[in-house]
Amino acid sequence: MAETAVLFALGEVFQILKEETNLLSGVHKDFSDIKDELESIQVFLRDADRRAADEADANDGIRTWVKHMREASFRIEDVIDEYLRLTHRANPTGCGSLVCKIASLINTLIPRHHIASEIQDIKLTIRGIKERSERYNFQILHEPGSSSRNNTRETENGRWCDPRLSSLFIEETEIVGFEGPREELFGWLLEGAAERTVISVVGMGGLGKTTLAKLVYDSQKLTSQFDCRACITVSQSYTVRALLINMMEQFCRDTKDPLLLMLHKMDDKSLITEVRQYLQHKRYLIFFDDVWQEDFSDQVEFAMPNNNNGSRIIITTRMMQVSDFFKKSFLVHVHNLQLLSTEKAWELFCKKVFRFELDGYCPPELEAISKDIVRKCKQLPLAIVAIGGLLSTKSKTMIEWKNVSENLSLELGRNAHLTSLTKILSLSYDGLPYYLKPCILYFGIYPENYSINHKRLTRQWIAEGFVKSDEGRTPELVANKYLSELIHRSLVQVLNVGFEGKVQTCQVHDLLREVIIRKMKELSFCHFVHEDCNTAAFGITRRLSVDTNSNNTLKSTNNSHFRAIHFYEKGGLLEPFIGKLCSQSKILKVLDIQGTSLNHIPNNFHLRYINLRGTKVQALPKSVGELKHLETLDLRDTLVRHLPSEINKLTKLRHLLVFHRNYEAKYSLLGFTTGVRMEKGIKNMTSLQNLYYVDADHGGIDLIQELKMLRQLRRLGVRRVRREHGNALSAAIVEMKHLENLNITTIVEDEIIDLNFTSSPPQLQRLHLKARLQKLPNWIPELEYLVEIKLALSKLKDDPLQTLKTLPNLQKFGLWDNAYDGEFLHFQNGGFLKLKRLDLSRLTTVNFVLMEKGTLPSLEYLTMDRIPQLKEVPSGIKHLDNLKVINFTEMPAEFVESIVPDNGKDYWIIKHVPLVSIHHSNGPKFFDYEIRTIHSSSSESYAN
Repeated sequence: MAETAVLFALGEVFQILKEETNLLSGVHKDFSDIKDELESIQVFLRDADRRAADEADANDGIRTWVKHMREASFRIEDVIDEYLRLTHRANPTGCGSLVCKIASLINTLIPRHHIASEIQDIKLTIRGIKERSERYNFQILHEPGSSSRNNTRETENGRWCDPRLSSLFIEETEIVGFEGPREELFGWLLEGAAERTVISVVGMGGLGKTTLAKLVYDSQKLTSQFDCRACITVSQSYTVRALLINMMEQFCRDTKDPLLLMLHKMDDKSLITEVRQYLQHKRYLIFFDDVWQEDFSDQVEFAMPNNNNGSRIIITTRMMQVSDFFKKSFLVHVHNLQLLSTEKAWELFCKKVFRFELDGYCPPELEAISKDIVRKCKQLPLAIVAIGGLLSTKSKTMIEWKNVSENLSLELGRNAHLTSLTKILSLSYDGLPYYLKPCILYFGIYPENYSINHKRLTRQWIAEGFVKSDEGRTPELVANKYLSELIHRSLVQVLNVGFEGKVQTCQVHDLLREVIIRKMKELSFCHFVHEDCNTAAFGITRRLSVDTNSNNTLKSTNNSHFRAIHFYEKGGLLEPFIGKLCSQSKILKVLDIQGTSLNHIPNNFHLRYINLRGTKVQALPKSVGELKHLETLDLRDTLVRHLPSEINKLTKLRHLLVFHRNYEAKYSLLGFTTGVRMEKGIKNMTSLQNLYYVDADHGGIDLIQELKMLRQLRRLGVRRVRREHGNALSAAIVEMKHLENLNITTIVEDEIIDLNFTSSPPQLQRLHLKARLQKLPNWIPELEYLVEIKLALSKLKDDPLQTLKTLPNLQKFGLWDNAYDGEFLHFQNGGFLKLKRLDLSRLTTVNFVLMEKGTLPSLEYLTMDRIPQLKEVPSGIKHLDNLKVINFTEMPAEFVESIVPDNGKDYWIIKHVPLVSIHHSNGPKFFDYEIRTIHSSSSESYAN
């Protein structure tokens, strides 16, 4: 990954030459020289990285050269950061007098000399590295992931180097778990439209895409249905010309057509014409295996005529973009291949390990350890086959198998039986463009099986400098695009998706994570410290990830080059260790210590991301104002209730998240969430995109008026709002043209708030209004992008459903805490067409809910909570065919009795719903509930 390191270093050099006009004497020229040298080296770094990573090619000299180039790039980044820190010390804020400036210059004299010497040394080092590069004859490669050599070449000892070949030759009797996917592919291939159709099998490496597609391609069901067939491996290195010639050779294999001798002599246009003419009146089947290039369809489209003969093209790919590209010109069916079920994973394991002994069955004494090994494979077929192959060569003893199970990560790196597994998983990383490689490596920083919040992850990418905002798009949008690209490349697994379809949490497969961790170590990307770790960070390791509170282990960690520190262990006495690390790491940019016992905030000049969520921090020091590069400050669920005025100096701050929720007490709408008090001067933080929750009653109208200067806000949460704040708050919000999420909460239940916007926020997607309203604001029905609305305490006299039912994109709707003061809620036919979640909670006056047939056709989740006057289940629920879950909480006794499966008079209304749960409070805390679940099968269960 020297290319990535050099490109990031080049970016830093460009930035300092552009922005720092008063560089120290001679430093400007030195940086310019370094930039020129890096640019001349950059052109062949891709080949250097490829050869260093290729175990069959690289020698130690190439690997050492790449390592030196990477470390020189790290030194460039470090010296630039140190220079910026030094210039800040030399020109401190508030130091206006001549005496003060002279004193600062004297104090920084020695460090300035040290920096100048370091820059000179770096320049000489890079020059030497460039000179040594000539002995390795590096080539210039243009395509990401491409290779100047054939992927299926043989090494000197005659062994095949491409581990993917074996997938094309697996016997049908060895295949497990593809029954359903196989039948779906048969249906698309043999039935359906007469027009030319693409069937795309998509999934991560090791899922068995090639195995499945070749199984179908070779089936006797297909051989007689097509006039000609061809199976072509594409991979990352190919020419379209070679693919077409290969295709024609397969078509004409048995005919000895003289045309074959002429193909190599044809120009490209003649070759395409010849292929088209051959296929024009035939029903053809072409299988392109292992496609990586996004625009592959454009390259081959014109060779395959759309002759309406039922012709089919099969492709396998790890990248959803490949399939999407075909949709421009082809009818496309996509099969997203999934991991094996637990049962099929076990069946495949037994077939592989015990195929030739024990009648294919696992002996009882090995069953527990075997299932543990299968569990570690996480249902990935290639992993099960590879590890099963290894175990088939071992003695069938508990000691032998336990040794494999406990040392699986070590075996992946050194055991010949597992080489194909690691190589195939590594291909996806090797084929990434340079800007995505550090992004996927970041998943290795998080502990195994950790559910990673996508916003937390992408904000860390931004703080690290991985994300470059392009014209017209914020870094956050670009980072989300990067994450989507990794998902579409089948590298990242989505764990949770919001109701609107956006990714919430994600992770990588455990075995891919093992590959990533190996890469991290090789590239000095991160040092991962865990309970069993007994190695110290070496060299210029850039990041530290700690998942232990062992003092002995932590004491071995000593490095001043950390740019990111992550802690995931919540216990232990971590505070002295964290403090020491932060003081040593002067170039620290990311500090993530969520949930630890820390009770103070470090002060590192270069910090861009600080996550203190769930810590014991009670207050921020005034020195927080010196963190001039800070972009994210996460203080959620800390003890911070007041922010010092110095925080208003942070003009680059984009995300200020600070509130506390009390889960230890009974629910209270106004008391559940506590915001933060802020001082005047907030108007200076013009980069803010997220600000929640700020208490309006502390700064009053003056503070609210300053909010109108925060025109980049995407999310705003304001609490403790008074009636007199209404006009000022309305005027401020109207200025926020990018606002997507607005949350306003009153100071007391009966405080009437008038929000008289002169125009509605044009981009608003989420709206929470928790305040007494004289009427529903007129601008709400105009919110065409609104996906969520929650009203509480409003005491509206008119049924709000009649106004809100036509919102075109509304998917989540909540009426809480007497938002409606009437008795009758009426969901009319044709209303709320896209609504997926409906929450009716604590409505003390409602005694009847009518749901007409044709309303709420998309509803999936329904909650009814503490509606004491509602004695009957709304019969219209019967017509909600897409309903998946209903939660009833603290509803009247006769209501609950009416839906008992055995004899409840209204059970027929809800019996089609897969899961119905009934909640009863059984303790003083927020989550103290007894839960009874009623399934559509009429079975019941209880949980606390």
